[in-house]
Amino acid sequence: MTAKSRKTAPEGEVVILLHGLARTARAMKKMEKALGDAGYLVVNQGYPSTRHSIPELAAQTLPKALARCPEHGPIHFVTHSMGGILLRQYLSQHPLSRMGRAVMLGPPNQGSEAVDRLREWRPFQWFNGPAGGQMGTGPDSLPVQLGPVNFPLGVIAGNRTINLLLSTLLPGPNDGKVTVERTRVAGMQDHCVLPVTHPFMMQDKRVIEQVKVFLATGAFA
Repeated sequence: MTAKSRKTAPEGEVVILLHGLARTARAMKKMEKALGDAGYLVVNQGYPSTRHSIPELAAQTLPKALARCPEHGPIHFVTHSMGGILLRQYLSQHPLSRMGRAVMLGPPNQGSEAVDRLREWRPFQWFNGPAGGQMGTGPDSLPVQLGPVNFPLGVIAGNRTINLLLSTLLPGPNDGKVTVERTRVAGMQDHCVLPVTHPFMMQDKRVIEQVKVFLATGAFA
């Protein structure tokens, strides 16, 4: 947890960061620093994303992150990719009385067609683990089954890709892993699209600025 001297955020507000599938907390370091500089207390929570199912990961990870937060004040979230699905899974069973605002970056809120095509492929299973196979678009899709959100949420989608192979499996504008359309979820407050790619959007200055704006105001600039 870090607290910086140049503060623009209200005193005592905390932001929990959740990285995506097959990543670590290091992927969110730039976001951690930027939000710390803005005056938030930042909890950059890592978790073994490829070892367990999404419900197991949510049950293990969110309580650890919440235990690192101060006892008072709102708790915000910034998530990348599958980190947003962990948040939705946890909050679907454990409403948070101190819930602030959340920003999801490139979340497969309606699953991904790439998972539909690849989840039976052994290298995909080896690299992505049990959770990876749960993020398709069919009736067994865990994100789809979670339904609408009931907390203040802004979603940032990317429409650039460096993964031309996966992009061929995705109908419509996408970030190389998830289509813009499938980042949406019923109940969200705002949605914006930026020219960023899935693997690196959480490190992009434009994304970070929009995150700060939404956490402060509940809407994107």
